[in-house]
Amino acid sequence: MHRGGFIRIFLIIAAITLLLDWYVFYGLKTFVKDWKPVRLKKAVLWGYLLVSVGVTVLFIAGVSSMSTARGMTPYHEWMLSLLITLFITKIIFSLVLLIGDIGRLFYGISDYAVNRSTRKTGEPFFPARRKFISEIAILVAAVPFTGFLYGMLKGKYDYKLHKHTLYFDDLPDAFDGFTITQISDIHSGSFDNAGAVQRGIDLANAQKSDLFVFTGDLVNNAAWEIEPYMEMFSQLKAHYGQFSILGNHDYGDYIHWNNDAEKDANLEKLKEHHRTLGYKLLLDENVVIEKGGQKVSLIGVQNWGRGFVQKGDLDKAMTGVDKNAFKILLSHDPTHWEEKVRYYPEKIHLTLSGHTHGAQFGVETAGLRWSPVKYVYLDWAGWMEQNGRQLYVNRGFGFLAFSGRLGIWPEITVLTLKKSKVI
Repeated sequence: MHRGGFIRIFLIIAAITLLLDWYVFYGLKTFVKDWKPVRLKKAVLWGYLLVSVGVTVLFIAGVSSMSTARGMTPYHEWMLSLLITLFITKIIFSLVLLIGDIGRLFYGISDYAVNRSTRKTGEPFFPARRKFISEIAILVAAVPFTGFLYGMLKGKYDYKLHKHTLYFDDLPDAFDGFTITQISDIHSGSFDNAGAVQRGIDLANAQKSDLFVFTGDLVNNAAWEIEPYMEMFSQLKAHYGQFSILGNHDYGDYIHWNNDAEKDANLEKLKEHHRTLGYKLLLDENVVIEKGGQKVSLIGVQNWGRGFVQKGDLDKAMTGVDKNAFKILLSHDPTHWEEKVRYYPEKIHLTLSGHTHGAQFGVETAGLRWSPVKYVYLDWAGWMEQNGRQLYVNRGFGFLAFSGRLGIWPEITVLTLKKSKVI
């Protein structure tokens, strides 16, 4: 969807949230109607309107002034996040209130039908809204409000370590126990807390893996976004090297450029930044990782995704790879694995992807694993296997648009390759 389409959607949400304010305001009036301090009562009611309408106005003003050459800044993402938080909170509050009002409606109809002849002139058709309904609405709505607020203030930097052991029948013996640290989707243009980012980098480095890989989306749109964090991310080191690929956001397709030459220059600068970081950027190419006289092939493709830019050329990337080699592929978008890699004539043993962020929102417990992104991506987080071809989808290191994470926390992946035991 182009920028104008997103803006229209956001403006529609803003209009709806202003309508909801009217309904919520009267629900709050019921909640505070018995309060004795009149000033406190007014402070709650008008304070709510000031905050809610103020956020909506600031968001609309921000969207209207957003530069097509920069895209969303952390300020825009914060305004959007606050708008979404209040919008969902008001929806939940209004739904509870609506259930109570529907009850009032049926009670009024029933009472009128039964007592029509004895009703006094001017007697209200509906009974007054009961205070406890507003109290329940506030308690229920407080759950998403506090949850999203936590996601914005803490959750987006609450890095989680995901350790997995993957088994392969034909893994070279020398690589039995070989470890890989993967991060993905840094989205440096969204960061607003350098100290928190450093904690994530320290956690990744502390794993002391044999190999480090980054699977795309270093920036949101432009190469300059990573520059304040170059020193930090250059700290990521591994004995067998650091390797990276491009993601869909790295091509600068989501902002306006004055001409193609300017856009191309941005991409070249981004590639240079990969080199400065100490990452070997794989652009439809492969390298050999050698250990103990044995080898595995590490392959990296440019972005190829369903509904996104499709620059990746797997055939080109596989040029020169021994057909019997153990192969690890870096490909940003998991739909590449779904539609191409798992059907590729030569077996690619392991594909490492990112891209989905797990929608930055969801639930992952022992008994439940859900995110709205599951309705878009078959493989949206974690491990997948089909016909001996394995996929791992990283949940992302950073965040985009919504300046927070709730339930789907930022991920640092550590994979240990093991040779399957013959039984």
